[in-house]
Amino acid sequence: MEVILLERVEKLGQMGEVVKVKDGYARNFLLPRKKALRATEANKKVFETQRAQLEAQNLAKKGEAEKVAAKMVGLSVALLRQAGDSGQLYGSVSARDIAEAVTAAGFTLNRNQVALTDPIKAVGVYTVKVALHPEVSLEVKVNVARSEAEAEKQVAAESLLDEGVTLEGEEAEEAEGEAEQA
Repeated sequence: MEVILLERVEKLGQMGEVVKVKDGYARNFLLPRKKALRATEANKKVFETQRAQLEAQNLAKKGEAEKVAAKMVGLSVALLRQAGDSGQLYGSVSARDIAEAVTAAGFTLNRNQVALTDPIKAVGVYTVKVALHPEVSLEVKVNVARSEAEAEKQVAAESLLDEGVTLEGEEAEEAEGEAEQA
């Protein structure tokens, strides 16, 4: 099926492009979410008349998303979960949990904006991609720990590893164990 994209869709195309996609993808994803129109002659004419308006709306949304992204740079959220001695969680951390934590930190975020390929199932510090707009995305650090004290230790160990500081003795083994879990 051929569709006209109403916004940029990752790995598919830019706004205004006519692309050929599988019928199910168009019917179940693109059309219901108003990301595309069927590429009929009538829809092509309608799109051309509304193109300037759609581009202006897209630019406004992109500008707003960039402002929010500038405020969110370096954001780190901590999630406390129960886990076994090996660091394996008794459940998992999903995109919904991350979205709720970011919202609690003061930024409105929908779970669909969190790009989490697999649920997080172990204690550690993870980097998760958040797409505020099809053209604006950033990374958020998610610290999954058993307690506040452990979360602080993980952040300290992560920042030391980022700075290239080498740890000695037990501290090095503990930091390596936490890094492997992440």
